[in-house]
Amino acid sequence: MSQPNQSRPSRVRLTVAQALVQFLSAQYTERDGVRHRLIAGTWGIFGHGNVAGLGQALLEAGEDTMPFHQGRNEQAMVHAAVGYARQLNRLSAQAVTTSIGPGATNLVTGAALATVNRLPVLLLPGDYFATRPADPLLQQLEHPVEADVSVNDTLRPVSRYFDRITRPEMLIPSALNAMRVLTDPAETGAVTLALPQDVQAEAFDWPEEFFAERVWHVRRPAPDPLELAEAVRAIRAAERPLIVAGGGVHHSEAEEALKGFADATGIPVASTQAGKGSLRYDHPADLGGIGHTGTAVCDDIARAADLVIGVGTRYSDFTTASNTLFQNPDVRFVNLNITAFDAHKLAARTLVADARAGLEALTDELAGHRVGEAYEAEYRAGKERWEQVVDAAYRADDAHAVPTQTQVLGALDSVVGDDDVVINAAGSLPGDLHKLWRARSARQYHLEYGYSCMGYEIPAGIGVQQAAPGTAVWSLVGDGTYLMMPTEIVTAVQEGLPVNLLLIQNHGYASIGGLSEETGGERFGTAYRYRAADGTFTGAPLPVDLAANAASLGMDVIRAKTVAELRDALAAARASDRPTCVYVETDPTPTAPPAEAWWDVPVAEVASREAAVAARERYDRHAAGRRRHL
Repeated sequence: MSQPNQSRPSRVRLTVAQALVQFLSAQYTERDGVRHRLIAGTWGIFGHGNVAGLGQALLEAGEDTMPFHQGRNEQAMVHAAVGYARQLNRLSAQAVTTSIGPGATNLVTGAALATVNRLPVLLLPGDYFATRPADPLLQQLEHPVEADVSVNDTLRPVSRYFDRITRPEMLIPSALNAMRVLTDPAETGAVTLALPQDVQAEAFDWPEEFFAERVWHVRRPAPDPLELAEAVRAIRAAERPLIVAGGGVHHSEAEEALKGFADATGIPVASTQAGKGSLRYDHPADLGGIGHTGTAVCDDIARAADLVIGVGTRYSDFTTASNTLFQNPDVRFVNLNITAFDAHKLAARTLVADARAGLEALTDELAGHRVGEAYEAEYRAGKERWEQVVDAAYRADDAHAVPTQTQVLGALDSVVGDDDVVINAAGSLPGDLHKLWRARSARQYHLEYGYSCMGYEIPAGIGVQQAAPGTAVWSLVGDGTYLMMPTEIVTAVQEGLPVNLLLIQNHGYASIGGLSEETGGERFGTAYRYRAADGTFTGAPLPVDLAANAASLGMDVIRAKTVAELRDALAAARASDRPTCVYVETDPTPTAPPAEAWWDVPVAEVASREAAVAARERYDRHAAGRRRHL
């Protein structure tokens, strides 16, 4: 009996690197009927580990197939890709390729930042020869008992998915798994495909189906009916409920759903660093930031809350004030989160679902329910008092004086438009911004405070500009952060991206200096000054001209010495179509409101210096307020 004629599936002969680029160019996401290109471009710095593989493949594919972006520092390239993905609600991402050795290990910090913040980025580091024709190679780290280990294994613990492609055919399942993780709202983060340099250049006959267009649906799981019913009962029973809005509100595009829930129920909303802007600052239920860097009204309400409704939050120690904030003995938690791992925190009733779907379901089920009038009047009055605190911190009675840091924020507040994006990550600015910034739109407040990585702001500004052309972007950095990573200024200039850099000079690590003083460290090693005769860094400030440095890298620079000059400089920067740096030296006098809640940084239990002894006494008093929520 003759067999039916079965034709062999069509094959395409390409190198592994060429196949990977073609595959990535055909991947898309879809949510709510809107499609996005999944990997919208590739950042790269080339060396012997990727120049003849992925470098050749990107050149051959061309810009239409896979746009290429040239970076200056591998960590910064990841930061740019993360800024891009966050601006687009994780629906589109970028890839980053590096050579082997130091180029690859430079990815680790950026990968950790991406994974901590649950933001997608595809990492494609070169790796050693799979076939080992020579051993060791240039930049190879030799392990005496594990020959299959390379420096890329440092990326394993900071990646949500990791594989090393040692044979061409391994790419097919691994690439599909990589896309699955990147598009999974509960699993996403850094994804690493380590690519041995010989395998990148090896040819293989690929099935055409591998390059077919694929659309990855980004799901919105609805809440389980039983979990929803229990959450509704808990909310109806609460007299002093409080919502804690985290970054998941933004990732889910649930801002309108949150507004509808707050409007219907009158439940006030606190925001984490990642969640700020979930409600507009002037919404009557918006209480601003929560926790160690939170507002007075928010933290006061949190201490007395009998029910905390977490929406898309990880409950970091800054949010919970190291488990000292929620002090009502009867407080309970309901956590709406797409990730079960986070939903179960603080022994909460869980609502494992998409933030928008969960909030809409809660609003429907709670129809007619509203908090008491007295509670609503209490938090609204507290909000009005806090707005007066913000006004005082922003106010500059003498326009010809050197501005304080909070007056710098006040000047910026007077210039930005509703859709401008303000980016920050580390130093003393995150605390001031969380307390004081008046977020006008969902994307305006862009704080990376999951990893709080110095050097994030400038490359992230580039990523945001790529994701939202025409948007005014402000990267806020202090001198310490600037010195960590100014390199991508060159990239902004090269690409013609008008990122605005607000560079604040305060001669040292101001945030850690304050923390050092509070914990008995006496600001040791935190000032940028010459060594004095006694060996300490207490001499004159260093004569470093950061503005001149920014200009040397291609930025337009405007120096401002007074509040009035600063306002004019910021307005000029916003109107410019070139990358522009506004440089200002600040008055170090503290003008920000003090911390409204504690943060646990352990202090030496035994010390001979008086400052450390006093700090330990304060620490023990605060630590006594810690509790386990069980």
